Amino acid sequence: MHDRRTSSQTSLAPPRTPHNFSVSSEETVVSSKKVLTNFQKVAARDTEVEENRIRKLSRCNTEYNMQKSVYNRLLDWADSSHTRLGNRLLGFFMESHRRPTLPSKDDLLGLAQHYYPARADLKVQVCDFGLGRTKRTEIILGQIEEYWQSKPDWVDVRWIHAPLGLGLTHSSIEDIFLHDGQPGREFENGGAPGWPYVETEVLNMRSHKNFQEMRDVYMILSNLRELDEELDQCTFKNDRNPSLQSDIDWRAGHLGVTANYWNLVASDMPWQLDEGLSMGIMGPSIGLQPIGRKIDRQALSIHPFFRDSHLVRNVFRCFHRCDGILLTLSPMAGINFLDKKMSQHLSEPVNAIFDNENASALGYIFAAFADQGTSTWHRRTVEWFLTYLITEVGVTPHAQRQGYNAPELENAYQSVIQDLKRRRHAPWRKNETVRLVRDYLACVDELTIVKMICQKQVDLFKGMQQDVRKFETEDNRSRRSPDNSSGESMTERIKWALTLVKGRHDATEKLLIDAKQSMEALFQLRSIEQNELAIVSDSQNKAIFLFTGVTIVFLPLSFFTSYYGMNLSTIVNTPRTEGYFWRLCGSIAFFIVVVVTLGAFRHHLRNIWKSRRPVKPTYSMV
Repeated sequence: MHDRRTSSQTSLAPPRTPHNFSVSSEETVVSSKKVLTNFQKVAARDTEVEENRIRKLSRCNTEYNMQKSVYNRLLDWADSSHTRLGNRLLGFFMESHRRPTLPSKDDLLGLAQHYYPARADLKVQVCDFGLGRTKRTEIILGQIEEYWQSKPDWVDVRWIHAPLGLGLTHSSIEDIFLHDGQPGREFENGGAPGWPYVETEVLNMRSHKNFQEMRDVYMILSNLRELDEELDQCTFKNDRNPSLQSDIDWRAGHLGVTANYWNLVASDMPWQLDEGLSMGIMGPSIGLQPIGRKIDRQALSIHPFFRDSHLVRNVFRCFHRCDGILLTLSPMAGINFLDKKMSQHLSEPVNAIFDNENASALGYIFAAFADQGTSTWHRRTVEWFLTYLITEVGVTPHAQRQGYNAPELENAYQSVIQDLKRRRHAPWRKNETVRLVRDYLACVDELTIVKMICQKQVDLFKGMQQDVRKFETEDNRSRRSPDNSSGESMTERIKWALTLVKGRHDATEKLLIDAKQSMEALFQLRSIEQNELAIVSDSQNKAIFLFTGVTIVFLPLSFFTSYYGMNLSTIVNTPRTEGYFWRLCGSIAFFIVVVVTLGAFRHHLRNIWKSRRPVKPTYSMV
């Protein structure tokens, strides 16, 4: 292909081999013919597709702007609950200090369903691939069982993608799907032990603002009990599946949890790097365990290119059947491809990101075969497409899609560490060391998680490499020849992905070592500075000691000479007596002492006051 939609033969970029990283003979680099983007041609979008995308973006932005005003009023109301007592008292007299009112119930219901759609209303993508033909259909989750019962005769592979994270709905969907058909060829080494699916953990970029809005809405509205009844009623209002709702209810009872609206939509929340457990969570009741409502800025955001983005992690699972139907489940709705327009991509609504093939790996995969269908596939089987899909998604985020016109994650973290080193040698300033150590710790934590995820991906691709070799051996014995001998085989795909992920893992490991050594050097430098300050402080203490001794000697003399030098009978030139003087000056002096004492111990007194107040329920995720 020579247009914007490259075939599977031209879908891989020549991986950059990191310095000092050797590739074994068994893990050779894929030919440069298999490139991710055809750099000799500029993508020419289909006019109708682009117009439809623009109209969809316009509708989504209009709805977002309407909900944004409700969100701002809700946030003002929630934040005002923590105002000081003085401001509350002023609210009785001044309108500007009064607590904002809570938005109406209808507005709050609309806000909740905007950020967290009811389960039956979730948008599901159905992509059909046939010989020289493709078709994409957008349905709702309430129709999903109808579309995996069978597929048209012309379709080789039907791919169904549902944006679901780990939870009750996720577990019910996968079980019903596998129960309605026979599993495909099992990935014994690449799949989860004892479970018939392939999974990986994917890193992607989300808008920091949108991420914060999602968390605010969940953690505030989930504590407003007056919304629960209406939200629970709308959860499966449009569900036409024969088994889904009853299976979720049974599963909830089996696990001892409640299948209400907020429990079910909690899986839509992306995971921060430092939240949740590592990949391999099996139970549907184990989900996000947030640290708090406020989302802290990541060390990655120190880099100018990633200032408004947030690196998140999502589980991506694949379930395939022998009838050629593939089901993928993941709440991943972020940016997979890094390019110079990432700030523009981040501003797009998350429910429209699938249509942007320059940002979404899932959208790109459909666009890559939109013109020729399965004619370029090495084998027109669901196992081949699963391998293509998991390798394309698993190596993201990267900047190869647009020819490295944006920094890779490894390069960005290297720049961040260099900036931290520069700040380490800056002159001492108050509280700067605390901020610097926090940035170092954030950087170390992020690199640790990225390294862990890369190691998981390396293990996955190594296991899949053994599986696809077994598949090819079985096919050769059965004399099943490839459908397209010039197409890219599963083995070649995995070799490419394995090389890329290994390179990222090794680069991340080196950056992690550098960050830890730099932080240790910071502690040593600050320790030396503290010793020098202690020497200076010792000389100052000696001077203060001498001054204090002189003051102790002469202060009593000054007091007695001043006291006995006063006129003890009357105050000169006034009819007032000495008693009046002491009542006036003594009261003023006492008032000043009380004010100064309260000011000096205000923090301690505030902590005592808070400890005696009743504890209010905090916002938490279920």
